[in-house]
Amino acid sequence: MDNAHAPHVVTPIRTYITIFVMLLIFTGVTYWVALHDFGALNTPIALGVAIFKASLVVIYFMGVRYNTPLTKVVVVSGFFWLLIMFVLTMGDYVSRSWLGVPGR
Repeated sequence: MDNAHAPHVVTPIRTYITIFVMLLIFTGVTYWVALHDFGALNTPIALGVAIFKASLVVIYFMGVRYNTPLTKVVVVSGFFWLLIMFVLTMGDYVSRSWLGVPGR
């Protein structure tokens, strides 16, 4: 099938408004989470809310939902690469104290 003549999906304005309102609500949730002490769960809760908001932006506002499978593979592989970089950075950060520093 020729992609030049493939039908384009037109996302209704209602969807964009709904996603925008959800982002505003979850921005309020982010603020509320920042005001409360959840102990060791502070960072995971904040990251969970942030990942959810970022997913909404990528899926709807960047148009990944209605795009080609190749675009979806590129987006997933980009996030996988970001995860690899975070793991390598944290591995370096955590292991710095394993070796003694001369003079200390």
